[in-house]
Amino acid sequence: MIVKKLRLKRGWSQEQLSQLSGLSVRTIQRIERGQTAGLESLKSLAAVFEVELNILQQETSEMTTSSDNLAVTLEEKRAMEYVQGLKDFYGHLAAYIIVIPALIALNLFLTPQYQWFWFPMLGWGVGLAIHAATTFQIFSLFDAEWEKKQIEKRLGRRL
Repeated sequence: MIVKKLRLKRGWSQEQLSQLSGLSVRTIQRIERGQTAGLESLKSLAAVFEVELNILQQETSEMTTSSDNLAVTLEEKRAMEYVQGLKDFYGHLAAYIIVIPALIALNLFLTPQYQWFWFPMLGWGVGLAIHAATTFQIFSLFDAEWEKKQIEKRLGRRL
């Protein structure tokens, strides 16, 4: 997550970071998701971000550092996850807005006597509504506060 924070701090896209570092976009995506990176990848990223290699190497459980406050805090991680969820929802909505009218047109052109487009429209619409409810936290059954309590319970201490 620190790589994503450093990248966003500079206003770079993953593609730009890929070009600057010589790494593939896929590698950068994996590193930003928290998968372990090879030493050469970390060296390349450290050079691009102009930070010490050990800053990128350290994996702390509390996610805080004393130098430059570069580690990702819990609130920042939640904000990034929320924005990713929002992006996923808007992609889902865009697909619905494009595909459903195409299905309606196809149905009315090929078999106007039987309107089958209602089934995918309603089924997908229910899925989209559930996606919206979870994205915008309309139902707070498993919200951020619940997650925090579960993490504290698992760790046996307060965050």
